Amino acid sequence: MSQQIPVRVYYEDTDSGGVVYYANYLKYLERGRTELLRSLGVEQQKLLAETGLAFAVRSLSAEYLKPARLDDLLQIETAIQDLGRAQVTFAQSVVRGDEILLTATVRVACLVLAKGKPAAMPKELHELFNALI
Repeated sequence: MSQQIPVRVYYEDTDSGGVVYYANYLKYLERGRTELLRSLGVEQQKLLAETGLAFAVRSLSAEYLKPARLDDLLQIETAIQDLGRAQVTFAQSVVRGDEILLTATVRVACLVLAKGKPAAMPKELHELFNALI
């Protein structure tokens, strides 16, 4: 099961030619993952305050297929590809209409933020993620 969110390309996202700068796609992907968590009722600030846990990107692989341009309306698609006790791998894509512009695999680790060490996700959160596979 995947979730989609809309993202409009603004001038600040582009280079002088009106093409989205490559690093800005990472911001779009982050929004997609954050909104997936929100849709599950998970607020990252609350998770951190209550448990000391946070998520951090551990690895990312992206294929840039076609450029997005100023004023494009994009859809950021996010799905869970794989789930472990202390990490989750997301399959994400950036789409414009029926064109896939970017595909990415993003592995995110659950950490005790104060120590910077991996930790198992809370059981309830793990079950929410598992229900999406």
